[in-house]
Amino acid sequence: MAREGMRYQAFSRRALILAGIQGAAFTALGGRLYYLTVVNGEKYRLRADKNRIATRIVVPERGEILDRNNQKLAVNIPDFTVYLIPEQAGDINKILAHLAHILKLSKRRLVRVKRQIKRQRKFSSVTVAQGLDWVTFSKVNVEMPDLPGVLTDAGLSRFYPDGRDIAHIVGYLGRPNEDEVALTRMYRLPGFKVGRQGLERRFEDSLRGTPGARRVEVNAVGREIRELPPRRDAVKGHDLQLALDVRLQKFALERLGEEAAGVVVVDLKSGELVTLASNPTYDPNEFTRGISQENYDGLLNDPRKPLLNKALSGQYPPGSTMKMVVALAALEQGVITPETEFFCNGKHKLGDHTFHCWKRRGHGKLDLLAGIANSCDVYFYEIAELLDIEFIADMARRFGLGKTYDLGVDGERSGLVPDRAWKRDYLQQGWNLGETLNVSIGQGAMLATPLQLAVMTARLATGRDIMPKLVLDTRVSGPVAFNHLQVNPIHLRTVRRGMEMVMEPRGTAHDRRRSKSAIKQAGKTGTAQVRRITKEQREEGLLNNNEKPWLARDHALFVGYAPTEDPRFAVSVLVQHGGGGASTAAPIGRALLDKALELMPAPPEHEGEA
Repeated sequence: MAREGMRYQAFSRRALILAGIQGAAFTALGGRLYYLTVVNGEKYRLRADKNRIATRIVVPERGEILDRNNQKLAVNIPDFTVYLIPEQAGDINKILAHLAHILKLSKRRLVRVKRQIKRQRKFSSVTVAQGLDWVTFSKVNVEMPDLPGVLTDAGLSRFYPDGRDIAHIVGYLGRPNEDEVALTRMYRLPGFKVGRQGLERRFEDSLRGTPGARRVEVNAVGREIRELPPRRDAVKGHDLQLALDVRLQKFALERLGEEAAGVVVVDLKSGELVTLASNPTYDPNEFTRGISQENYDGLLNDPRKPLLNKALSGQYPPGSTMKMVVALAALEQGVITPETEFFCNGKHKLGDHTFHCWKRRGHGKLDLLAGIANSCDVYFYEIAELLDIEFIADMARRFGLGKTYDLGVDGERSGLVPDRAWKRDYLQQGWNLGETLNVSIGQGAMLATPLQLAVMTARLATGRDIMPKLVLDTRVSGPVAFNHLQVNPIHLRTVRRGMEMVMEPRGTAHDRRRSKSAIKQAGKTGTAQVRRITKEQREEGLLNNNEKPWLARDHALFVGYAPTEDPRFAVSVLVQHGGGGASTAAPIGRALLDKALELMPAPPEHEGEA
């Protein structure tokens, strides 16, 4: 009995201890449960939601680019694309083989995809195929459970309906680089593209728009189950309207044919650039889709440089198109008058060096107007001996040479207006008179772009400081009030009369076939040497451009405006290695002025404006 009592007491103590332990355990468990559900409940609910709910960026529709008549130059079209994220794919070769079967990918395309995978980081997406039809796109989506790392996107892609006509201006889209991806979350999206050249690059922030967001419920493997409210819609990017008239742009490129050239047409009432063409050109759609290395190499190695925007980036000697500026400088300094005569026998001696006129037998006795109309080099050599280079440089800058204009397109060059300071700073040499003679006919160190020559001509035609404009502000319309240039109006009328005579009989740009009733134009031709002509070549008569290799031929230039009574448009044409300005560039310039007046007749409020 006593033994059983002792056993009972021992059992009771053990039961009590066990109960205490259990109670402590339950208390701890309850406390932990309270801590997790009450104290940190919100924290863990958020973590659970993050596993169950994902936020997806809604890509905004990119703003469109339009010409002055609302013709669409850059638009967005439906695009079905398949991407691969190597990091998530596992056996990449197996996945690519599966995709190749569904998408009917060529071996060449597979090689390009694999090469791209090796070049970039594993977490970055690679475009496997784009521009798919709906049936093929649907097949990929059906097979998605067996395609880890594969993403599909039914989005929009950039398309340029008139791609070749506006490539150098609008540019194209390309993949963002690693620095851009690090700064902008949206850039991490598979297949996202940003502006890479031209207006697309410069106005990226405005065109891109504002991204939206949507919340979706996902399963354990990340597949979307349903969308959850609320949704924040994306905001489309701003449209961009240009001064460009794509009809005139097409016409210009058609007239240029196979020539390597830059062409600019400016509206003299507003400074708007209605044509800004460079030839040959390329298709920006190829770059946006992803150009092949073979095609890219072809563009790079083409001697006519199709990737170069010759209208803005090409720097060339202006040749005789410079002579009006030299004439104005001479008139302003009083070293000549319009009646001043010089005799041209085809040569001009300076020390022991002989400077030649383009007309070997000379022009005889000429006054200033005849000197401009016949483009006599000797006449301007004579002026150069009387005129300091600083006065020529100052007048050139007043007429827009040696400057850049912020048009919104990259790559614009400033050209070169040489003077004493330039030569001292860059060549550590003093200026000599022979260099002034070269500059007086637009040769030597003098360089200009077709855009600058168009601005120069616009200012000659109007006497105002015309500023070129490519992107329109839709809030402003009508003519723009430009300031008068600090140039004597009488002197301007003199050189304008000389430019009119260039287009008349005996002038260098006269067209005998042109109807007498046609709108009158004024202009100036130019032929710029690219290589020095030796004495032996002159004596042997080897000066015909058609007999030279293409790269050794002279550049052909023409500048002009119309109508002469109330100028509306100015044009500059530079044909690279085109030979003579009168035979090659002038016909293109005349046709462009006529076409511009046909397509864009002056509105009533412009009639009779000075």
